[in-house]
Amino acid sequence: MATTSYGYYRGTIFLSMFVGYTLYYFNRKTFSFVMPSLMKEIELDKDDLGMITSSQSLSYAISKFISGVLSDQISARWLFSIGLCMVGGINIVFSWSSTVTVFSALWFLNGLGQGLGWPPCGRVLRKWFEPSQFGTYWAVLSCSMNLAGSFGPIIATVLAQSYSWRTILSVSGMICVAFSFVCLLLIKNEPKEVGLPNIEAAAIHSKEGSFSDKSTMSDFLLSPYLWLLSVSYLVVFGVKTACTDWGQLFLVQDKGQSTLMGSSYMSALEVGGLLGSLAAGYISDKAVATQGKRIYGNPRHFTLICMMAGMFVSMYLFRVTVTPHSSTVWILSLGATFGFFSYGPIALFGVIANESAPANYCGTSHAIVALMANIGGLLSGLPFSTIAKYHGWEMAFWIAEITCGAATIGFFLLRNIRTKMGHVSKKAE
Repeated sequence: MATTSYGYYRGTIFLSMFVGYTLYYFNRKTFSFVMPSLMKEIELDKDDLGMITSSQSLSYAISKFISGVLSDQISARWLFSIGLCMVGGINIVFSWSSTVTVFSALWFLNGLGQGLGWPPCGRVLRKWFEPSQFGTYWAVLSCSMNLAGSFGPIIATVLAQSYSWRTILSVSGMICVAFSFVCLLLIKNEPKEVGLPNIEAAAIHSKEGSFSDKSTMSDFLLSPYLWLLSVSYLVVFGVKTACTDWGQLFLVQDKGQSTLMGSSYMSALEVGGLLGSLAAGYISDKAVATQGKRIYGNPRHFTLICMMAGMFVSMYLFRVTVTPHSSTVWILSLGATFGFFSYGPIALFGVIANESAPANYCGTSHAIVALMANIGGLLSGLPFSTIAKYHGWEMAFWIAEITCGAATIGFFLLRNIRTKMGHVSKKAE
């Protein structure tokens, strides 16, 4: 009976979070999805576009960091639901606006609401799923972003042929607001809320208590591995965001492709990303099961480094091989390949940050690496578009490509440093 109850609640809660976060991500990217249609109505240059996207990235980084640190003290279902409602409402108001200043202000508020989405998801996953399932379910839930990203550009492009961009944003926002109330009803913070035993307690007492529980904040913050993860995540997320936000315009403006091809490329990228997230979670979980956890190095590193290298290669091929005469299959294949190799590391950085931190600093660990990632997202906005404005999209994407390659080499050279953050007893070492 207990197993049945766990299965029912796990399924209901996970599905609610999956659909909810799909809506979160779709309404985070609606501006990018409708950008071609919006620019036909309102004159915006590259600096304007960069300002709008960067305003969201800045507030998202701040909000996600704060909500990550405080997530253990706030009701996950309320935090998740309030954020979703806020994001939907802002998209509706955005559809009524017409100036860059208002667009930037509203997208800044959108970022604040977006930051409330993922930390509650991580908390609920830890409460409802076994530690051995954590990586896989984290990866599956992160695929909600790929689902929204893959279908979003196509849906927006098709709808734009019959409806204005304002209608698209307004309807999308109303769906968000409505589903936020569904999430409030269906998501439960932990098993004991519905009369079931808390499955996390036993796992916490049985794993690594000899050194995890003795760590101070100073021990944790001085761990070199925390900052290696943070810097690497900054680069990977920044490069990925640059490609998802600007790849469509790069194809249309520099490579002579149609708007539909640009949208199709973005969709292929997200489909590849979905597969990459799943593959990264599954393969690295198998590596952990086979090799076990270590104080130095991490079994997930091999998968992570291979995928970062794949990002570099796929970016290079995208930049140098695509021409106005390139085949549709080749362009879509490049999009899917980049998506596969970029979303895999994004899933792994979050998992590794959580499992490598002391038990009492897991939320803070993820908050810090996520903050660095979103700083990367911020850099992919206005700074990236400014480079493109003065030196062209080719140079901007070349810089992103080289940065990704350098980060991959750096992580490879440091792959065997101590990966257990915080205090480690001499006996454990």
